[in-house]
Amino acid sequence: MAEDKMLARIAALLRQAEGTDNPHEAEAFLAAAQRLATATAIDLAVARSHSAQREAATAPVQRTVTIGDPGTRGLRTYVALFAAIAHANDIRCDVAHNSSYLHAYGFREDLDAAQALYASLVVQMVKACDGYLAAGEHRPTPTITARLNFQLAFGSRIGARLAEAREAARAEAVAGRDSAPGTALALRNKEIELRDHYRSVSKARGTWRAARADAGYSSAARRAGDRAGRRARIGANPELPSARTPLRP
Repeated sequence: MAEDKMLARIAALLRQAEGTDNPHEAEAFLAAAQRLATATAIDLAVARSHSAQREAATAPVQRTVTIGDPGTRGLRTYVALFAAIAHANDIRCDVAHNSSYLHAYGFREDLDAAQALYASLVVQMVKACDGYLAAGEHRPTPTITARLNFQLAFGSRIGARLAEAREAARAEAVAGRDSAPGTALALRNKEIELRDHYRSVSKARGTWRAARADAGYSSAARRAGDRAGRRARIGANPELPSARTPLRP
């Protein structure tokens, strides 16, 4: 299947990325992974638009993403990172009130791509933040305030990078096809189908916010998190107790 090939190719990009410490190459790997995910999603959207028989397997689905144990501090920053990745991959999210899990709505290929990206980037985020805190550069700001601000800024920068790669891939796909209007229509139909699916199954009430007034603000930690987000690459994904990412159908 197309999505299986896409995941295999993203895995190859992960292995390549492990061999470089060059930040420019790292940027290229991240952008390439997102462009690949977007291009695959576009191909499948066009294929669905030409299919006379719409199978259930090609419809949007809901998955539950476990972020961490209830009560763990900083879970909102993990959710914010996943949400940023989700936004770049045509996924909608409903977040639990305690940020310990979320419901993600989207097409299977998009959810799979988001899972692969998150599994790598959440590890990078935590490691970069731990290094920043260990160096003591955040003092006299309280550690938890610095961590929250660092990780929120990291996620925001990742979201911007992925969105840029997504838009570039979409523009290239539409411009490079003989029937660009058909491609654009397929993408629009995909958006409508996901919107309708979300409205029919979501039971969310209220608006989730990554940052809260009582968390405090640190401009220095934000700048450091943004820099780390700019340098982030697709890398290894060892398991973290505080940021588990199992997805259940």
